[in-house]
Amino acid sequence: MEIERTGGHGHPAAVDEDDDVSPVEQVRLTVPVTDDPTLPLWTFRMWTIGFVSCALLSFFNQFFAYRTEPIIISQITIQVAALPIGHFMARVLPERKLRVFGHECSLNPGPFNVKEHVLISIFANAGAAFGSGSAYAVGIVNIVKAFYKRNISFFTSLLLIITTQVLGYGWAGLLRKYVVEPAHMWWPQSLVQVSLMRAMHEKENRRMTRGKFFLIALICSFAWYTVPGYLFPTLTAISWVCWVFPSSITMQQIGSGMNGLGVGAVTLDWSMVASFLSSPLVSPFFATANVFAGYVLFVYIMLPVSYWVLNLYNASTYPLFSNDLFTGSGQLYNISAIVNDRFAIDLDAYGKQGKIHLSLFFAVSYGLGFATIAATLSHVVLFYGKEMYQRFRESYKGKTDVHTRLMRKYEDIPNWWFYLLLTVSMVLSMVLCTVFKEEVQLPWWGLLLACVVAFVFTLPISVITATTNTTPGLNIITEYCLGLIMPGKPIANVCFKVYGYMSMNQAVSFLTDFKLGHYMKIPPKSMFLVQFIGTLIASTVNMIVAWWLLTTVPHICEKDMLPEGSPWTCPGDHVFFDASVIWGLVGPRRIFGPLGYYNALNWFFLVGLFGPVVVWLAARAVPRHAGWISLVNMPVILGATANMPPASALNYTSWCLVGTVFNFFVFRYRKGWWKRYNYVLSAAMDAGVAIMGVLIFFALTSSGRQLDWWGSRGEHCDLAACPTAKGVVVDGCPVL
Repeated sequence: MEIERTGGHGHPAAVDEDDDVSPVEQVRLTVPVTDDPTLPLWTFRMWTIGFVSCALLSFFNQFFAYRTEPIIISQITIQVAALPIGHFMARVLPERKLRVFGHECSLNPGPFNVKEHVLISIFANAGAAFGSGSAYAVGIVNIVKAFYKRNISFFTSLLLIITTQVLGYGWAGLLRKYVVEPAHMWWPQSLVQVSLMRAMHEKENRRMTRGKFFLIALICSFAWYTVPGYLFPTLTAISWVCWVFPSSITMQQIGSGMNGLGVGAVTLDWSMVASFLSSPLVSPFFATANVFAGYVLFVYIMLPVSYWVLNLYNASTYPLFSNDLFTGSGQLYNISAIVNDRFAIDLDAYGKQGKIHLSLFFAVSYGLGFATIAATLSHVVLFYGKEMYQRFRESYKGKTDVHTRLMRKYEDIPNWWFYLLLTVSMVLSMVLCTVFKEEVQLPWWGLLLACVVAFVFTLPISVITATTNTTPGLNIITEYCLGLIMPGKPIANVCFKVYGYMSMNQAVSFLTDFKLGHYMKIPPKSMFLVQFIGTLIASTVNMIVAWWLLTTVPHICEKDMLPEGSPWTCPGDHVFFDASVIWGLVGPRRIFGPLGYYNALNWFFLVGLFGPVVVWLAARAVPRHAGWISLVNMPVILGATANMPPASALNYTSWCLVGTVFNFFVFRYRKGWWKRYNYVLSAAMDAGVAIMGVLIFFALTSSGRQLDWWGSRGEHCDLAACPTAKGVVVDGCPVL
């Protein structure tokens, strides 16, 4: 058997049967084992389209982030738009030769090629803040200016955003040998991009090419989204149980797909399927099965028993599904009343209003977050520790797969680049925490501690992401850590969280894009420079847009002060603000410690730590079944519901159903179709919803052209947000 690949100068070369192509079947079915190193990369059109797309995505995503219904425009939208623009520039630009830094280059070196397209998509991904929409640290600026009504300078804000976005790149580059080059670290999300790029650039002698299939699916997704996105929004969550029981709180809690258990609820909206967990077509089936197992364990077993049978923590006094903060009587907690003029907690006011209470769902979600972090460490040590150690000792001198061998043709990035980047970003961060300490509250030792936490977790979380397409977050553990050390400092707490969590998250995103470059045979230096420059552009544009809106929109983010129907309600920043109150202002000792109600949840750390040990011992005890036992991934199971809330039950049930259909049944019984079209379909569905969502917003929603009829008034499960305890009086809810 021979597999064709490309040798030097673009000529085909053969890979013999002894070569290790890839141990992962999805990679073998999706990624080509060819390369053309003669394709031009640093072209005028790549820089032009990349720069403009990065700036535009940064602008729009930051702009939308403040609105009641935020829209994240992903890199896929730019990928679709860049193709015709690139071909147009290839036709009209002159072939004139120029000299740049002593090197001769052309404005138009030939046809628009796939490697240029990949680099443009990396630019676009930076503009989309690697899928999150906007830079996470902008939330600090928002809560300081809009919620706490304090001052923070533009320069300090910009420095904070850039350093938190770039800091993780330094150590991520040093970890590439462990999570990018190994073939079994396959990064499922990258396969979507590979499949889409192949569909756009490869010519096929078929009636239904991947490009044609992508276009048809894109048009269908684009056209259909007008129905749930504008004409008939109730199709987003068809919770028919609520319609059958219009006056029963309990039945609506059971049947609501948005604020309950979602029993029987269905959706006809792709944005509901893919909004919080990304596309289900990307997740490998074993990861989908682990997520579903964790979801069922929590939502269908633990939660009903704890709420209706045991009534833990007086659960019935509060809604079943809520991330709000409550008083002991079930009323919403007045946060502003417990903040004094010194930007600290007013203990007298706190004593009068009483301790903060959480819904049972919210409290146990935090407990599962504790378990997930502990399980991530023990899982990676047990299942990947020996291999990581061996690879470290061998320095990758052993046998490699075809993709790694093809990449060896290109000059690697010297390690001093990453050491220099890490040093400069650390120095700037240290300046921020010393010279501008009054504005950010975080001391220099807090910065160092945050970096240690992020560095320790980057490798294990990268391994989890690379093999399961699921990324556990560090937001809870970082908040908890500094909340114990420095209670009463809300801005210091969120700064510590952003440096600890976001630098790790950026490192994982950096490695994700590097794997895409690995599959598409992009020279490492080109990948690094485009990622770095794109991040600087995106961070700057994010900050400019945020500052513009914060200083020009009256009462932005203040729901009670805004005119009726105003879109500037900042839903994401309200959650960020609540977190600063729980972990920074009030502190975990008053909620999860001896001064609060929820200290028993700390046992979840121990549960998470020993969960992977049980699986590992079971695999060793029953070697005949070790293969499938090892697929039981405790970090994924325990962290399955980490996105709830704001994600709802219907997000999970629809995601698991669609993922099972495509990555189990279609993958097993229609493998040829899956190989050609699965990831292409995923990209087309995402792109269609994103493009139509933007058009609906600018053409209709932003000008107040909203429909008002039964099908536009949500899922009709209003009582699902009510408590079930007798005698609790809440506006809009019947008194039982």
